[in-house]
Amino acid sequence: MTAATLDQSGAGARTAAVFTGVGVTAPNGLGAQAWWDAVLRGESGIRPVSRFDASGYPVRLAGEVPGFVDADHVPSRLLPQTDRVTRLSLTAAKEALDDAGAHPEQLPEFGAGVVTASSAGGFEFGQRELEALWSKGGQHVSAYQSFAWFYAVNSGQISIRHGLRGPSGVIVTEGAGGLDAVAQARRQLRKGATLMVTGAVDAGICPWGWVAHLAEGGMSPVPDPARAYLPFDADASGHIVGEGGALLVLEDAEAARERGARVYGSFAGYAATFDGPDTPRLADAARLALADAGLAPGDIDVVFADAAGERVADRAEAEAITALFGPRGVPVTAPKTMTGRLLSGGASLDLAAALFSLRDQVIPPTTGTAAPADDCRIDLVTGAPRTGTALRNALVLARGRGGFNAAAVVGAA
Repeated sequence: MTAATLDQSGAGARTAAVFTGVGVTAPNGLGAQAWWDAVLRGESGIRPVSRFDASGYPVRLAGEVPGFVDADHVPSRLLPQTDRVTRLSLTAAKEALDDAGAHPEQLPEFGAGVVTASSAGGFEFGQRELEALWSKGGQHVSAYQSFAWFYAVNSGQISIRHGLRGPSGVIVTEGAGGLDAVAQARRQLRKGATLMVTGAVDAGICPWGWVAHLAEGGMSPVPDPARAYLPFDADASGHIVGEGGALLVLEDAEAARERGARVYGSFAGYAATFDGPDTPRLADAARLALADAGLAPGDIDVVFADAAGERVADRAEAEAITALFGPRGVPVTAPKTMTGRLLSGGASLDLAAALFSLRDQVIPPTTGTAAPADDCRIDLVTGAPRTGTALRNALVLARGRGGFNAAAVVGAA
C-alpha cells in the first residue's frame, strides 16, 4: 500500500487537518516573522562556524541560529538536562502554541499530542558526556545522558512542558522527516486527537556531529558563503549544514473552527516512497501526494524543492518536477539556500514557508543560484521574490539520506 492509501484508511479517514500555529528557529531569523522577513529580503544565515573551532576541517561554513540565549527561552531547571536541539525545539513549540492561541489544558485530557522528527538527537550533549567519560570516568557522566541524546527527547520534553498527554512519537527519516512527522500527526487527528504539535528541529553543529556530516559526504568545501550552496546550478558543489527548523500546530479543521482559530492553510495531501536500486522515486511521492489531495498537476502553483546542491541529485529532482509539470511548467523555489540544509528541520521549515507564501501571495527567492543548469529545466525563482500569480496550492518535496522521499501538498486557507 502507498503512504497515501494508508493515510486514508480507518474511521474518520477524511478528517481535514489545518495549520493554526507556526514556530521557527532558523539561521536567518529567530521567530517566525523575523525569519520570514529575512527570507523575503534574501538574507542568508550561512556564515563561518562559531560554535566550535572548525579551522582544521575541510568545511567551515554552517547555518547557526543567531542570538539564541538558552536561559532566555528555557527554564533553568531544564538547562542541565537538555541539548541545544531540545532548547531550540521547546522555543519553537511555545511560539507555535502561542501563535495558535491554543491552550492544551482546555482540550480533552488526551486530545493533544506531539510528533516530531529528528536526525541527530542531542549530539552535542552526547559529545560532552562522552568526553567526561573518557577523561574523568563514569562517575562524571550526567544521569541525563540516559535520555538527552535520544531522538525522541524533543517530543518528550515538549509534551511534558505543555501537558500534551495525547499521542506522541518521533520519526527518523533524515531530510524527509519534517514532512513525515506532520503526516503522522494527521493520522493521529484521524484517530480522534484534536490538536498536534508537529514538525522538526535539528541541530548537530559540534565536532562529533561535524565528523558525521563530513563522513556522509555531499558538503560543500567552498569558503564563500554566497557561493557554497548553489542548488540546480552548474557550479553546485554540495550543501551546507544548518541547525533549526519549524514546529507547527496541526488541528482538526472542525475543532479549529469551533474555537475560532486563525487558519494558515490545510495539510491537503501527503505521500512517501523509498528509492529502489538505481531507481529514484521522488516523482512517485509527488504524484501520490497530489492524488491524496485530489488535485491535478495544474492545480499546483509553486514547488518548494528539496534542493540537494549536488549535481546528480539536483538533476534527478529537476527530472522529477518536469515529469509531473513539464519543462519550466511551475515556479520552483528553495529558500533553504539562506539557511543550509537543516536535516529533518528543513522540510518542516519549507512547510512554514509554503504557508506564508500562500498567505502573502508571494514566492520567496532561491539565493546564490543565478540560473538553473541546462540539464535542470525548471522555472527557478531567483534573485527576488515573485508576485503577480494567484497562489492556491503548494507542493513541498523532501529527501532523506538512505532513500527516503516525501511530498506534501499545502492548500491556502
